[in-house]
Amino acid sequence: MALDGKIMAAALRRYQDGKESRQAELNRRTAEVYRRLPRLESIDRELRGTAARLVIAAFDESGGDSAVKALERENLSLQRERETLLARGGYPYDYLDEKPACRLCGDSGFLRDGAPCRCLMACYAREQNRRLSKLLDLGSQSFDTFSLDWYSDQPWGGSGRSPLENMEMVLEICANYAHKFGERSGNLLFTGAPGLGKTFLSACIAREVSDAGFSVVYDTAGHVIQQFESGKFGRDNPYEEDPETEIDRYLKCDLLIVDDLGTEMLTSFVQSVIYRLVNDRLINRRKTILSTNLSVDKLEERYGEAVASRIRGEYQILRFFGEDIRILKRDR
Repeated sequence: MALDGKIMAAALRRYQDGKESRQAELNRRTAEVYRRLPRLESIDRELRGTAARLVIAAFDESGGDSAVKALERENLSLQRERETLLARGGYPYDYLDEKPACRLCGDSGFLRDGAPCRCLMACYAREQNRRLSKLLDLGSQSFDTFSLDWYSDQPWGGSGRSPLENMEMVLEICANYAHKFGERSGNLLFTGAPGLGKTFLSACIAREVSDAGFSVVYDTAGHVIQQFESGKFGRDNPYEEDPETEIDRYLKCDLLIVDDLGTEMLTSFVQSVIYRLVNDRLINRRKTILSTNLSVDKLEERYGEAVASRIRGEYQILRFFGEDIRILKRDR
């Protein structure tokens, strides 16, 4: 699983913000209780003192066990008085205890072997989804909200099936792809006219794969090309991003989703970029979803036989057909 360093850095900042927020809340509660129950502040001060004295007594051979036991009794008496005071004040006995939000890592974010804890990975997924949501409507687009009602049940052209039958199959493939995403997953090509659900299903997959902890990058072909051009030719980057960092993300993320392939201005440099994306990610066994309004034959005309051959051999091709749903919704 490849983690995006840029997103992990942001996730760590938010993770730390969460720890500081919880500490601030504990400080607020403590100040509130101390104002109401001044004796409690004295007890806490005494408990800290007895704890230090216990450590010293444990290493002092002259005092023997009696000194340690006396301090333990004193400590226990203070704890009981503390619990009684809290209860009389209407507070739970552990109201002022510092409790980590995650018992696995103690709020460090990492396990003993150095691996990120699941609590940090949840923060990573939220940060990644926040970034994906700038381009995709992850709030409403999910497999549960995908509607087949807009697809006709009448045969379409020479396909031998209806748009509804086709989309039932496409939806099942995409859902299985997202649910079972991993090292053995393949690559997908979404091809078909605009307004048939390609971007919607891209969002569904991105959301679920991201929630599972994988690194996901979604971008339009035009933006991808812009980053490569900025990195290669030093051109101004209107997106205020470091092109080398973005290119690294495109090449190394677990799942790259490129939308609107074929809408960018075609040059020999563009052809080389598309070939590099497709080829490098195949060589490194990283998964890609390409979405385009063009057929595979048109992609071959545009990007060359080498790209088309890899798509035909290494991608599952999902064809979208039917009436434009955007127009159907507008006219209804």
